[in-house]
Amino acid sequence: MKTIQLYLLPIAFVVLILSSGCANSQKGNGDPEEIIQLIPMPNKVKVSRGFLEISSGFKLNFAEVTTDIENNLISYLESTSLNISGSGIATHLSVKHPSSYYYSDEYYSLSVNKDGVKINAASEAGLFYAIQTLIQLVEQNPDKLPYIEIEDSSRFAYRGMHIDVSRHFFSLDFLKKQIDMMAHYKLNRFHWHLTDGPGWRIEIKQYPALTNIAAWRTHSLWKEWWASGRKYAYEGNPNTYGGYYTQEEVRELVEYAAKRHITIIPEIEMPGHSEEVLAVYPQLSCTEKPYTSSEFCIGNEETFVFLENVLDEIMEIFPSPYIHVGGDEASKEHWKKCPKCQERIKKENLKDEAELQSYLIRRIEKYLHSKGRELIGWDEILEGGLEKSTIVMNWRNEKIGIEAAQSGHKVIMTPGKYTYFNSYQSSPEKEPEAMGGFLPLAKVYSYNPLPDTLSANYIENIWGVQGCLWTEYVPTEEHAEYMLYPRMLALAEVAWTNPENKSWESFKYRVNRSIPILQQKGYNTFTLSKEPEILMENDSLNKAIAISLSSEICPVEIGYTTDGSAVTSRSQLYESPILVKDSAILKTQLFRVGTPLGDVLEKRIDYHKAIGKKIEYLNPYNRYYPASGENSLIDGLHGSFSHGDGHWQGFIGAPFDVIIDLDETDSLRHVRINFLQNANAEIWLPKEITISLSNDRNGNFELVATFNNSIASDKSGTFFKSFEWNGSQQARFIRITATINPAVRGWVFADEIVVW
Repeated sequence: MKTIQLYLLPIAFVVLILSSGCANSQKGNGDPEEIIQLIPMPNKVKVSRGFLEISSGFKLNFAEVTTDIENNLISYLESTSLNISGSGIATHLSVKHPSSYYYSDEYYSLSVNKDGVKINAASEAGLFYAIQTLIQLVEQNPDKLPYIEIEDSSRFAYRGMHIDVSRHFFSLDFLKKQIDMMAHYKLNRFHWHLTDGPGWRIEIKQYPALTNIAAWRTHSLWKEWWASGRKYAYEGNPNTYGGYYTQEEVRELVEYAAKRHITIIPEIEMPGHSEEVLAVYPQLSCTEKPYTSSEFCIGNEETFVFLENVLDEIMEIFPSPYIHVGGDEASKEHWKKCPKCQERIKKENLKDEAELQSYLIRRIEKYLHSKGRELIGWDEILEGGLEKSTIVMNWRNEKIGIEAAQSGHKVIMTPGKYTYFNSYQSSPEKEPEAMGGFLPLAKVYSYNPLPDTLSANYIENIWGVQGCLWTEYVPTEEHAEYMLYPRMLALAEVAWTNPENKSWESFKYRVNRSIPILQQKGYNTFTLSKEPEILMENDSLNKAIAISLSSEICPVEIGYTTDGSAVTSRSQLYESPILVKDSAILKTQLFRVGTPLGDVLEKRIDYHKAIGKKIEYLNPYNRYYPASGENSLIDGLHGSFSHGDGHWQGFIGAPFDVIIDLDETDSLRHVRINFLQNANAEIWLPKEITISLSNDRNGNFELVATFNNSIASDKSGTFFKSFEWNGSQQARFIRITATINPAVRGWVFADEIVVW
């Protein structure tokens, strides 16, 4: 194999541990942590004393490198901030098999000493990633580099980012800009969600109506279109919204990404999420009428003619070995009533409609295989059975992905609660409208796609990890960047860096210094939450709630009070967990050198009478939203803005109806319950809530409070509401019921019942 070396012009290495730095926020000018601000963190770093002056730029010297690789790299570097004027520090590059145990195709080593910079890589990709590390070092240290030695290789082969352009259309220049930053942080797959109900976004020459009509709709905002009949319009009609990419534009982006070692994986949705196709080619639906179905008719042979013709053009444009076919959230109702689909089930000896969907997936996969391609689909494609060759993208419960890996499938982990960047990053009332949920930076960073429960025999089946940006509530390119950054940086470190080399405190320090660089490059980033994060734990040993305070911003001080008094720069600063053994009104705020940042956050904390008691569910909670089980509503812990955070318990169908047993009759003066509303996720506050008390479980409960909720079900955003009774009464049993307005069918989510 040809080798590639890069030298940028003393090495007596001293190993330094690069830990958080936030606790020791006052760094010296030569402190290694102030200098080594790399994301993702390399897997092996040694820093020694000394610096290499680089103000004159770099002079590239290639050893045993093909002309193509040399030309590609020089062409790429000319588009970056790296000064390769030809008169600067000697920079040597080579490609060769390393002897290090870190070896993989993406392996590289980088050293800086008195002689310059030297890069060895196992491949052109490894060389490219070494250059990204070098660029980051220079961005952080424009005049001099520390003497350093790095050996590095990726944790996962698949490191992806998904962007949905169907709900809202984004320009080619915008996508190039995001690909630049993906490459900079060593992500290597761009999952391009090109088709869905709100719009078809790629030119297919054989089916012009897909871009003449199905790419255009009557409203620019997805939520307005969704609520207004969901109609499409002819291109050029007044007040239409949409867009599509020509095949020439797609080829341009594919080539642009390839030069940055990113594979673009197109997604063409089937059999569901296809209402835009069926509006213009209704003969492919079971009803054969436009605007009546979102699913292809699997019993119709013309469906497969259409899909194969589309895929032929897609494969002509995209060299990717992988084609994503969606496969998620398909309703099976039309298939149950369709004579053609039922005939297909009978003819193919299929068990049911789930196997009918698998028939389509298997048949399309066989066709892709005949063209030398592999099929990827969302994890619903597992329903009804699959070939082991099918690649599963896990977005629902992580358990589904683990089971798929154990069944022999290659799996890409992208569970919504860790990787869906369409959730809020801070308090919803201070943020642009989002889909709902709450996904702060720390939670993205905490994700481990390889759980300890997965046997070593199946580890290799976890191919990688991916972040996803769905754009129902992301109408502009500026908003998209706001949702992507800096969460994409956290995902990049999850994907690249081995767990033993990760540290949230270290990453927090590094990301705080990366945000200004991103902004200088023209990216509209979220600038981190200016509110403290409050973490509560039930300390049963001390019969208290333990409160921990933290912040994404670093360096920062966190001031607080627990008696309801105002927080000032003179208030006590948080250093260790706070124990609350009864009730407290916690007020907390961030400060930097005595100056407040953001608003005061206030929260009531209760170690109340119901904690540790018994609770009976007259109607069960939903198995998909169990929180921590039967004591979740009386554990003293409150949920966040995300209904899937493990504290909110979900109920659907039957009314909410629980009874708490305090073990003995007690004097009660206060009962409070919290509910959540997020209309975007079909979660609403109850219509009516009742609180009743009794001394006898089998006796009559006395109604002590009834609440009629006055907040409209269509109120936007995510928010909580408490319903509480105050009085004085002897009782042992407390019964709380809540019913939802039948006109808005949906979920009820509760997180804590407080009893005093």
